[in-house]
Amino acid sequence: MPSAMNTIPTMRALAFRPRPATSFRPVVGAKRTCRSFADGRSDKLPEAAKTENSGPNMQQQEHVSEEAAKMAEITGGSGPDMSVGTPVQEILAEEKDERQHAPQVMKDSIKAGNQGAQNSKPSTSRPFSTMARRRAAEDMSSGMAGGEALPTSMIPSAEQRALYAQHQAQPLAPEVVQEEKKGHKFPLPALPLPPNGNKDHRYDPVVSQVTNLLMRDGKKSVAQRNMAVILSTLRTAPPPTYSKARPLLPGAPPAGHLPLHPVLYLTLAIDSIAPLLRIRSQRGAAGGGVALQIPVPLGLRQRRRTAFTWILDAASKRKSRGSGNDQFAGRVAEEIIAVIEGRSGVWEKRAAVHRLGTTARSNLTFGNRGARR
Repeated sequence: MPSAMNTIPTMRALAFRPRPATSFRPVVGAKRTCRSFADGRSDKLPEAAKTENSGPNMQQQEHVSEEAAKMAEITGGSGPDMSVGTPVQEILAEEKDERQHAPQVMKDSIKAGNQGAQNSKPSTSRPFSTMARRRAAEDMSSGMAGGEALPTSMIPSAEQRALYAQHQAQPLAPEVVQEEKKGHKFPLPALPLPPNGNKDHRYDPVVSQVTNLLMRDGKKSVAQRNMAVILSTLRTAPPPTYSKARPLLPGAPPAGHLPLHPVLYLTLAIDSIAPLLRIRSQRGAAGGGVALQIPVPLGLRQRRRTAFTWILDAASKRKSRGSGNDQFAGRVAEEIIAVIEGRSGVWEKRAAVHRLGTTARSNLTFGNRGARR
């Protein structure tokens, strides 16, 4: 009678571990040493161990040019020069299937026969010009440049030329002094030198005042760098577009003339929005402690200071387009361009001050009311 107990599930539950082929028997008294792959003996490791520990960018296939050079060395032929790279045009000239996905410039060069930098012939013509033409002095004086008439505002008048020559002229030292002190690149000026002569000729009054307004914590060099960034931005910006609703000062030059003269650009923007007056609140002028709004006229420097203060306030509210030390100077330059184009909110401040001054002009005679009675 067979047994009722089934031994197959019991045998499946048991784990059988095979005996290793070689047994490790430690030697008594021997010191066990472990050697890693970083001790310079990786050349004696088996190939499986080398493959297992290699990175993803290791053991790559050789380049096509390298394979061609080795094949040429074996067969005794002349392969590609490995000191220079293989021109892409040579590969595309042989592979017609890959040529379909190449840029149009390479396709044109292959069709023209220029299949490499060594075989290419220098072209004698260009589809574009890389040299800017300089206008001659007679063209500037006559108002003609390249057959096109220049605007009259861009041509300096005789008075402006004479004034410029007067500023550039500098009295020289006598010839005896020039002969005694030779070796100078430029002729020596006459002595004594004018006081603060360099400062008067090098710096514009508007640039100097704006630089002082930009200065913080006495750091004049930082303010001068910001001023240079502002003028450079105005110089490289495209010509502005004038707004008929916000007219500038009378006699303003054409818009294309402003980027050529960034100092004029800055001066025109400041003087155009500079208010003519300010509102002073005087308490008790009307009696009973009631304050009166009295308009007070401003001088030239006061007007420019108020205008540039408005520009700085508006520029501080703008968002920066990047990062760096020149971001604030860039925002100031953008605000100046917005002032010229009539897009800035500074125009509303100027209009509000003038409206309030027009309304409060009747308060100018408050001191003479008692004498009239």
